[in-house]
Amino acid sequence: MAAQYNKRRDFLKKSGVGALGLMTSGIVLATENQSVTKVSGLNKDTEIIRTAHIGVGGMGAEDLKAMASHPQVVIKALCDVDAINLAVAHKNHPQARIFFDYRAMLKELGDEIDAVVISAPDHIHAPAAILAMQNNKPVYCQKPLTHYVSESREMRQLAADKNLVTQMGIQVHSFYDYKLATLLIQSGIIGKVHTVHAWSPKNWGYNGPEPEGSDPIPPQLDWNLWLGTAQERPYKEGFYHPANWRKLIDYGCATLGDMGVHIFDTPYNALALGVPQTIKNDCRPPNDFGYPEQNTVTYEFPGTKYTTESLKWIWYDGPGAPLLNEDLILPDSTNTKSNSSKNESLKDKTSLDASIAEKGQLPEQGAMFVGEKGRLLLPHFMQLPLKIVKGKYVDISKEIKTISEKHHLGTPVRDYEAESPKHYHEFIDACLGKGETSAPFDYAARLTETILLGVIAGRFPNQTLHWDAEKARFKEEEVNSYLMGTYRNF
Repeated sequence: MAAQYNKRRDFLKKSGVGALGLMTSGIVLATENQSVTKVSGLNKDTEIIRTAHIGVGGMGAEDLKAMASHPQVVIKALCDVDAINLAVAHKNHPQARIFFDYRAMLKELGDEIDAVVISAPDHIHAPAAILAMQNNKPVYCQKPLTHYVSESREMRQLAADKNLVTQMGIQVHSFYDYKLATLLIQSGIIGKVHTVHAWSPKNWGYNGPEPEGSDPIPPQLDWNLWLGTAQERPYKEGFYHPANWRKLIDYGCATLGDMGVHIFDTPYNALALGVPQTIKNDCRPPNDFGYPEQNTVTYEFPGTKYTTESLKWIWYDGPGAPLLNEDLILPDSTNTKSNSSKNESLKDKTSLDASIAEKGQLPEQGAMFVGEKGRLLLPHFMQLPLKIVKGKYVDISKEIKTISEKHHLGTPVRDYEAESPKHYHEFIDACLGKGETSAPFDYAARLTETILLGVIAGRFPNQTLHWDAEKARFKEEEVNSYLMGTYRNF
């Protein structure tokens, strides 16, 4: 372990990061027991939030950039198990202290940080977030909120008990089109909704075998810390770090836990749903290593004021998704094939770019609300919702204008780089006492629980599972062991 640490230390020096864990300048003036403090170099009356970031590569780099763009944020600390990620992040934020182990960071910095941002693989989310919240830190945590259902419930309760500002990283939640669709549905534009279809052709599954043997651990990577609370296993190049962990049961939550969170969010929010009563996943048999590459998950929810007596929700993912269905036939369409590719590269799967469908084609990713008075199609993302009645598009420009003006939505912004920071800034503003977050853990935990129940159902393909939300248990006793994991001491 010591040899591996020394290798990483040497790598950091050669990468130009400098002395491990040392500040390059003393710009932060610590104020004991304050969550809002002052920074030299800024106006003395300027309130700022000092952030600590767990995971600064990949999406973590995007989160770091967005948080840093807030004028009242100072990046205090950077933590990552990969020295390359640290080197890049530290080059952009040379005043920040750097750490490999988030536990050491939280213990050492204490009151020198005001909020924690978690952008690590899914299995790290809850252990890191719970530790941060136990230390009374507001937390911004990437989606899905947790890896296990039990963790979602624990985080929701802890955030409530400590009255902490929290936000889950579903940045499109704050985008114009999603706010608009929520308000349109709640205005009754298609009547009460009885069915939702949602889909993504992305493939964060793996049908192959578990790799054999091991490969040398790259010198920049702390493999033990990457595994965290997950069970120990040999490092194998190309299977885990970076990026491919989403496919694997011990670390990710499959396509449903990735794109599903974004695409579920608006219908779930618009219809004021709780957690489902039944769940069934039509997929291949489990292999105990990777998630199925194709899933059709059917949920049944109890009714709300915006739905009929009950609501049916069908999720489709993997190559070729969604499956043919009359609810998905568009005007001027001869079939329901979406604008999707069966052979995605890693770049495709991680892309945030919106894909515009051709006329008569379903968008590559999206959701369809089916109500008593028609359908509402919501592409993912940055495209206006479309109303369909009796096989024809209906002009809803007047309704859109009325709702936009009434709720001060402004005008649509078709620039992800410009729009994305809003969700992050909302968190920082809430930490400063200016407003509230729109995806706090109270909401995010319920959404994540719903997502994870569908993931668990993949362990029992084509079997209808019955969920008791009050007891947080399945009627099918053999399923309950998958609601929580066993943490490894590391």
